[in-house]
Amino acid sequence: MSSQRASTGELSGTGFLEQTLGYSRKIVPANSPVDARWLDIGHGQELHVFFVEGFVISPFEAEFGRHVALFHPVDDFDAVRQRITEAGGEIVEPLRSTPFKRIFFREPINGYLFELIDSERRR
Repeated sequence: MSSQRASTGELSGTGFLEQTLGYSRKIVPANSPVDARWLDIGHGQELHVFFVEGFVISPFEAEFGRHVALFHPVDDFDAVRQRITEAGGEIVEPLRSTPFKRIFFREPINGYLFELIDSERRR
């Protein structure tokens, strides 16, 4: 499975995700018609980021709107929160409480909202 995200002109948003979440870059096929970055986000899943001329982030990037939800080890939550803010990301408080831990953040390059969910929840 893969998810695709457009970029406002900066593909360096993938560097933010590599640095803060520890994702590794994959090789993009040579026949890709656009400049793209692919990230291995674990468990056979990928995140594809590519440049789209004139792209504008949606005003509906929110907890109850469009966002990227990913499982992440809860024992890394304190450290990942620190890495996110040190790299210029913005921690966003959730609008509702849950019986499991989550972190919402907006990445600083393109403004996408991400949700990190305690990976123990998927078991």
